Amino acid sequence: MGAVGERGLLARIRARVPGPPAGVTIGIGDDAAVLAPAGRTHAVVTVDSLVERIHFDRRWSSPADVGHKALAVNLSDLAAMGASPEWALLSLAMPGDWPVAEFDGVLDGLLALAAAHGVAVIGGNLARTDGPLVVNVTCGGACRPRRVLLRSGGRPGDDLYVSGTLGAAAAGLEMLQAGHDAAGADEAACVARHRRPDPRVRLGVAIGRARAARAAMDLSDGLADAVRQVAEASGTGASIDAAAVPVAPGARRWFASRGEDAVSRTLAGGEDYELLLAVPPKWRGRLRNARRHAAEPGLTRIGTLTKDRALVVRRADGEGPLPDGFEHFRRDG
Repeated sequence: MGAVGERGLLARIRARVPGPPAGVTIGIGDDAAVLAPAGRTHAVVTVDSLVERIHFDRRWSSPADVGHKALAVNLSDLAAMGASPEWALLSLAMPGDWPVAEFDGVLDGLLALAAAHGVAVIGGNLARTDGPLVVNVTCGGACRPRRVLLRSGGRPGDDLYVSGTLGAAAAGLEMLQAGHDAAGADEAACVARHRRPDPRVRLGVAIGRARAARAAMDLSDGLADAVRQVAEASGTGASIDAAAVPVAPGARRWFASRGEDAVSRTLAGGEDYELLLAVPPKWRGRLRNARRHAAEPGLTRIGTLTKDRALVVRRADGEGPLPDGFEHFRRDG
């Protein structure tokens, strides 16, 4: 990186990024991008950082995996808000001896996912660091005011749904850390989920447009964390049916092979990037239509929001407290 220099790196980015789309007046090349707000829509903006050895490890994630994931986690946030993604800003803090080929690989992964979802990269920043590689993405989208999905919209009696299957990313990371040969299709799917999560953009947008959910959140830090945050923001409790949680087949086998309860690990595990939805029973038809329109993986009802503020998991042998999800800064004790 030091041999190419900042101007050379910027030139490499500009040569690969398409010109700004309608709605972006000024893109890469000035001190800041200039956006032309669309009438009758709200701008929805999110930011996430991937830090080496915290969110990814270059021993088992390729540069393209890192670039893909850096954008995917932002797209997942927009999906949870019901917003259509439009643009992204990329900021990199890089070691000076980082190979340029790996820099290009990060761009490969990020730009491929951006193209798949119609996202324009409109600017960013490059910096040198003596610490770990940090990939920071800010992403913006648009949503009509009455279509924005919030965490705080749930009400007692709402059903809780999740998209897809869960637990795969946590299991895949453990497989990589253990040096396990993920030869089977289900195990390979777990590793792929960790390396390249698939944000549920079409599903989130379809649900927002159809007003098919009262509240939503993406599963970045685990299902238990999302349930807790939606319930607390909505002023409710929650009751989760352990038998209904859709554990990915490869994750179920992996956790069982280690003598662990698959549902407990799935509740606490993170980085699934599926969606949690709070849906009134009378809106089930809207939800089915939205999922059909989005052509995304299925939705599973896993529980309800309750008037009682307790957060519980129901099992065949009784009821227990909802476990914690992942926290970057867990309190001592």
